[in-house]
Amino acid sequence: MEIATDSGPKDLDHDDDQLSSPPVHIVTEASQLPVEFLEPSSENQLIIGFDCEGVDLCRNGKLCIMQLAFPDAIYLVDAIEGGDTLMTACKPALESSYITKVIHDCKRDSEALYFQYGIKLNNVVDTQIAYSLIEEQEGKARTPDDYISFVTLLADPRYCGVSYLEKEEVRVLLRKDPKFWIYRPFTEQMVRAAADDVRFLLHIYHKMMKNLNEKSLWHLSVRGALYCRCFCVNDNECVDWPPVPPIPDNTFKEGDIPEEEILSVLHVPPGKMGLVIGRRGATIMSVKESCNAEILMGGSKGPPDKVFIIGPVRQVRKAEALLRGRMLDIR
Repeated sequence: MEIATDSGPKDLDHDDDQLSSPPVHIVTEASQLPVEFLEPSSENQLIIGFDCEGVDLCRNGKLCIMQLAFPDAIYLVDAIEGGDTLMTACKPALESSYITKVIHDCKRDSEALYFQYGIKLNNVVDTQIAYSLIEEQEGKARTPDDYISFVTLLADPRYCGVSYLEKEEVRVLLRKDPKFWIYRPFTEQMVRAAADDVRFLLHIYHKMMKNLNEKSLWHLSVRGALYCRCFCVNDNECVDWPPVPPIPDNTFKEGDIPEEEILSVLHVPPGKMGLVIGRRGATIMSVKESCNAEILMGGSKGPPDKVFIIGPVRQVRKAEALLRGRMLDIR
């Protein structure tokens, strides 16, 4: 089914075709998707906008819709109606290195895909990470937990300059009814909201790529890979995932070679998470401020007994030591 959408986020006057309103297709069968997506190849590489919607989107929630934004159309893959058969058909593309998936904050989407469908999301460009890297290039210090929201990114005139007031309307609806995305048939508002979450991503991607230097591009690829797997760690520690991009040879000047970045998963014994977090989060914030590494926690969506640390090896080890010290604090 094809639905034309001509409303949603709007503000500034743009001439860019990528800010137009492409047709939206509801997909319940794999045959409704482009062949070049279903059959990834090195000869026909793609860059697509990507997002997921669901009920409590994480390992234990329910993925309901997967949005794919191509330059000429948006496809809303209905995981409710299409089920495992449709999602299995999408698995090669989502795991392929020939298809770049542009997404804003991939962590929970990746977790849901992995635990619900066995899909290892690969080759992502995370615009949340890219934004931070560009800010760092420009000499702006980043504070812990200072992550740009998608709404704020859209409003930034350097990348889009578009207001997205309807996003807050949908958030209000979700607070009233967390099952908003599970209902069928799709309402016009559901279609518009799902499509608007991806239809600007390719535009933002091309803007960002022009501003990232070689070192930042490497960081972007590595951190995207580590973000995809951080909440997906299980007993095999993600050894079956694609390898993290290595530091490329002959790309960086001597003395400017970046340090290897890793993901470390710290297991917190029962009853110790309070020591890690501290009163009103003071302890974990202190550790974050002491280390040039990202420290992520499962929170209410879980997993409740793990802390995920991403960053340069030495900074990750420093964070590990500080957190282990907090767990031993018996005062």
